[in-house]
Amino acid sequence: MTLERVCDDCGARTTEPVARCDCGEPLWLATDPGSFSWDDVSDSPGMWRYEELLPVEFPGGLAAAAGGTPLLRDDALDEYAGTTIHVKVEGSHPTGSFKDRGSAVGLAAIESGLVGDAAAVGTVSHGNMAMGTAAFATAADVPCVVFVPDDVPQARLDVIGQFDPTILTVRGEYSRLYDRTLELGPDNDVVFLNSDVPLRVEGQKTTAVELCEAFAPDVPDAIVLPVSSGGHASGVWKAVRELREAGAIDRVPELYLTQAAACSPIADAFERGDSAVSRVEGGDTIAYSIANADPPSGTRALRAARETGGAVVSVTDDEIRDAQRVLATQAGLSVETASATALAGTKHLVERGFVAPGDDVAVIATGTGLKESPAEGSHDPLGTVGIDDIDAALGRFLGG
Repeated sequence: MTLERVCDDCGARTTEPVARCDCGEPLWLATDPGSFSWDDVSDSPGMWRYEELLPVEFPGGLAAAAGGTPLLRDDALDEYAGTTIHVKVEGSHPTGSFKDRGSAVGLAAIESGLVGDAAAVGTVSHGNMAMGTAAFATAADVPCVVFVPDDVPQARLDVIGQFDPTILTVRGEYSRLYDRTLELGPDNDVVFLNSDVPLRVEGQKTTAVELCEAFAPDVPDAIVLPVSSGGHASGVWKAVRELREAGAIDRVPELYLTQAAACSPIADAFERGDSAVSRVEGGDTIAYSIANADPPSGTRALRAARETGGAVVSVTDDEIRDAQRVLATQAGLSVETASATALAGTKHLVERGFVAPGDDVAVIATGTGLKESPAEGSHDPLGTVGIDDIDAALGRFLGG
């Protein structure tokens, strides 16, 4: 089976196993959804229900745990955001983020020989994608190499390292490192599953397929998700286009993307009315996992928002903290700071009139917060008591 790639920008096609078009824009797989309907889903677990829309078959093993994440409704979140909120809880994946979807498809493609005689898999990441790729690689008995910037904290390396990949710290600009691995070309023995390469996008599109099935025969009015490289946004856009083409949905939901204000090249381009995303200097933000100053699929993500009638907004660190707190204390969800931008951004969208009160809004919480340490002193103990004083302490707790 030959995997054809297509550029959504210029329309060029190629069967070469590359990630970038000659025009510079990212490629994705040319797929034909045919007449797919919800009656066509398979008995396979998780996201593999949609094998007909994927380039690989269910390989078994850890891949069974990819996808099939819950969709949560909680009225308290409606009050905060000003509209009807449905949270897609991607933190329930094996390594705690949506990245497991793309890692599962990528490793399945390597195992089945769809990407040639690959000797190993690699990725460029300092967080979720490194963990996801390493976990699925070790489960498939495929050697894995992870390139990380040389300023990554040791605690983060320890979390990645539990899956036993080879980790290489690299000096130099992070975005250049990302591009350099893709420049190694199809003859390289290591297949790099970076964040917006075609195979990873195929896995990540299943987030939106699951959302649309949950709302069938209708669709959510809007889908809101954080954006960094633009790979996940590309997958969501590709999914709703394929479902619409197949006739499985009657309309395409509006896609809204959120960024941290300190580093928001895609939101900046949207506000200026630009047709392409430009590199920004960027600053520090608590949502460090989406602080991408030069997103490789930024222009494609921008086009996804515009062409679906959506928008791209940015939120401050204080707004991110507030949304993260609301998700934890009102809905019982621990999400990473990047995920909290989606709920904070939804509140912005309602206030600015992009989203109407009462709209059904699917907010994608891309990753768990259980891998992040909250701010020191954010929740101090009530006090220390002796065992014999527990009853009195409970009385004080209950207001007695």
